[in-house]
Amino acid sequence: MRSRARPRRWAAAALLLAAAPACADGGAGEPGGDRYGTGSEPPADASATAGRTVPPGEPETVVGGLEVPWSVVFWPDGSALVSERDSARLLRLPPGGGDGGDDGDGGAGREAEEVGTVEGVAPGGEGGLLGLAVSPDAAESGGDLYAYYTAEDENRIVRMDYAPGEGLGEQEVVADGIPASGFHNGGRIEFGPDGMLYAGTGDAGQEGRSQDTGSLGGKILRMTPEGDPAPGNPFDNLVYSYGHRNVQGLAWHGETLLATEFGQDTWDEINAVRPGGDHGWPEVEGEGGGEDRVDPLVTWRPAEASPSGAAVAGGSLWAAALRGERLWRLPLTGDPQDPVEEPEALFVGEYGRIRDVVTEPGGEAVWAATSNRDGRGDPGPEDDRILRIPLEG
Repeated sequence: MRSRARPRRWAAAALLLAAAPACADGGAGEPGGDRYGTGSEPPADASATAGRTVPPGEPETVVGGLEVPWSVVFWPDGSALVSERDSARLLRLPPGGGDGGDDGDGGAGREAEEVGTVEGVAPGGEGGLLGLAVSPDAAESGGDLYAYYTAEDENRIVRMDYAPGEGLGEQEVVADGIPASGFHNGGRIEFGPDGMLYAGTGDAGQEGRSQDTGSLGGKILRMTPEGDPAPGNPFDNLVYSYGHRNVQGLAWHGETLLATEFGQDTWDEINAVRPGGDHGWPEVEGEGGGEDRVDPLVTWRPAEASPSGAAVAGGSLWAAALRGERLWRLPLTGDPQDPVEEPEALFVGEYGRIRDVVTEPGGEAVWAATSNRDGRGDPGPEDDRILRIPLEG
């Protein structure tokens, strides 16, 4: 019998905004230390961050005028790297508080520098240049930059040599054959506390893939930095967990992997991922999977969420919401079986669709990337932009 998370669903606080069907990206009418690439290492003891949640301050714009930013990561020099989904451009934001030319507060005033265009990207629908991750040894040896992108007939993960001021090196394919479509491409990649590379994938519109442990679609994958199945993987391949619809957020609370997932018409989810666990899709959306499946920790109506990026900072899990146009904050408990408390909705409707949220090096702020120019939002004059949200306390 597979392990099963203790059910804990917090009821949605508001009514559905509309009767339009939810979809992978939440738009109406659609089908259906920087070791870990987030700017700071998670604590070895999850209880170290529990019980002392830090409230957010007022957001400030780091940079505006971007075109559908999808992922933000930090390089060891303090600069930020940003992927643009549709243009396939990789952008660099200089470090704050000094050579970045801003006012020294680590926030506003930076200008995006184009590093280069990632070759092989075939944007379309929800596909394009998606997640980024920084190799665990980047601070010591220069390391590699990893990217997840949609090619002509598949999604793939590649790594490239990168050094500030020197552009991108040649690609080496780390994983390929990940199903691709105009929607449900997943795309988030992160290094975990075990040094392995994790990837959230989507079912690419074919629900049966999610239950097939021989397919890479509708899964969370776990691999070595070279792309081999990680030691201890449950199915002797890259698959770590299955029964997912479209995973776009990965974050760790200690050794507990937390993942955001787009539902279809009823429930979006946050899951505590179990190795070898069946997380239910397509047989189950939300709770009620029974003893053989892993129930989600949290569910929302899609109108309140359509959750994408995730980060742990300031004693909380942060989840970006696209259709919900907000940032969710979930205080952490330190209990691996019941790791989050009741969610709090922040900045509802103030900045539009939010695609990614990451932890700033040092943990004094989180950064959030909007996605209002992706064809489903209502862009303002500064969009798309990256916001810096200080954590007060």
